[in-house]
Amino acid sequence: MFKNKTMKGVSASHDINIGSILRLIVRFLQFVLALTVAGLYGTDLHHAAQAHKYADSKWVYAVVVAGLSAISAVVFMLPLIKSWAFFAWDALMFILYMALFGTFGKLYINENPEGDAGIIRMKHAVWVDLVNMLLWFGTAVYGTVVFFLHRRRSTFTGRAEV
Repeated sequence: MFKNKTMKGVSASHDINIGSILRLIVRFLQFVLALTVAGLYGTDLHHAAQAHKYADSKWVYAVVVAGLSAISAVVFMLPLIKSWAFFAWDALMFILYMALFGTFGKLYINENPEGDAGIIRMKHAVWVDLVNMLLWFGTAVYGTVVFFLHRRRSTFTGRAEV
């Protein structure tokens, strides 16, 4: 849409459309929710470290997944990256969040907090995991569809003589 003249006849085109804006919104949500997950689970890791206790592998896994998710979301927000081409990475992130949701959902969804702020926080974390899982599923499905449509379009151009 917007053309910007740079050097002698070379033009840089910046397409800003609804799809680009939606992509940025979804990736931004993935980034913010990844930071939220890191904070929610990292709190327990920090408390364990202060008490000189071991770091539970479930919580370490949650923070690692959140870190991968945050980095991925930032990279996929870059304008030169065709994030749909990395649909397999989105699918992997979906699977990682599915495992995270399943693990902590089993531990905390039916748990009665009885006023325990830590359990209440973890119950909230489970739902943030679910939203993250659904966002990564959405970008994986979208990326898969666009990838194969783009592949078909570039493979079968219709220019060959029969």
